[in-house]
Amino acid sequence: MKYDVIVVGGRVAGSVSSLFASKNDINVLMIEKRQEIGTPVQCAGATSYKTFETLEMKPSKKYVRSEVYGADLYSPDGSSATLRGPVAEGLILERKIFDKELAIKSAKAGTDIMLKTNVKDLLIKDKKVKGVIAKHLGKTMEITADLVIAADGLESQIAKKSGLNTTARPFEICSCAQYEMVGLDINPNYLKFYFGEKIAPGGYVWIFPKGDRVANVGIGIRSLKQSAYYYLNKFIVNLNAKPVELNIGGVPVSGPIEKTFTDGLLVVGDAARQVDPITGGGIHIASACGKIAGEVAAEAIQKEDTSSDFLVRYEKLWKEKVGKSLKRSLKYRNALDNMDDDDLNNLISFAQGKDVGSLSKLSMIKLAKDYPQLVKILKDLL
Repeated sequence: MKYDVIVVGGRVAGSVSSLFASKNDINVLMIEKRQEIGTPVQCAGATSYKTFETLEMKPSKKYVRSEVYGADLYSPDGSSATLRGPVAEGLILERKIFDKELAIKSAKAGTDIMLKTNVKDLLIKDKKVKGVIAKHLGKTMEITADLVIAADGLESQIAKKSGLNTTARPFEICSCAQYEMVGLDINPNYLKFYFGEKIAPGGYVWIFPKGDRVANVGIGIRSLKQSAYYYLNKFIVNLNAKPVELNIGGVPVSGPIEKTFTDGLLVVGDAARQVDPITGGGIHIASACGKIAGEVAAEAIQKEDTSSDFLVRYEKLWKEKVGKSLKRSLKYRNALDNMDDDDLNNLISFAQGKDVGSLSKLSMIKLAKDYPQLVKILKDLL
């Protein structure tokens, strides 16, 4: 088999890359290792309205479970602050349906899709990626292509096999566990976040409402003391709700890998660590970077140039689009890493009643004045 572009991975980054390459009349194959796109669920489902501007599509009732108008933050001592404003607004998606809908749109645009297929290796000729070696239902095959897009997630083997450095240190990966729960009596339009060393060391607990008293209740931690599953079960003891689904996985919070391209290959989404380091959110970023990857791939095929010299364009463009915000979030995450529970109590107390979008350097200075113990941490942000 021969294709212009092979995309490895069928979730958001892979489907979006495939979609925008196919929209440019490129012959695309998307390979997914699972038998169904969208399962198991790999994130809590929160995203911004900008995601749909990027995708050039309108949100659909088929997969939008709830609209978000704000967020309640709970400090270790139990006090809370409510954040409102554009930064705190968005949507909760049913990922099983949303991910498959993206794949369907990609297929309608012309993408071929192979399910239950594992990519075992890359085809490399003259130090340039020229396709993949894949195994489908016991049959091993070579599929050639002028360009491969690695969208195979956090544990990406494709980028590594191409020679790119994808090594992550243990504390750069957030260990996560999430229940979908029924019976929660909460505001369907507000997210909830809980912080504290005893609740979620190195991370936070989230409750993302999906309407009709259903919510995703999850946790992300960076700790060697106990598992995310342990802390999640500890948290839900006092919730008057019943779990109907459990998902466990990891989220990269290190910021992007050093290089996201090489001869004949692009890396996108979790595989490239294109995830917000402070929230762990990745749908909007994967959509933005996936669109760029698909369009650059199409242009490379049309110009018959899949060399690094041309594909560096992909990295320049995605960094222009989301690079500054990822760097800023990594800076914030590093600052939070240096905060103890008392610092978090003070920070959330200070945030009470404020629009998160209006917090400026002047606000930070006032915070430092009111809580001088935070000065050393906040100076890095200023």
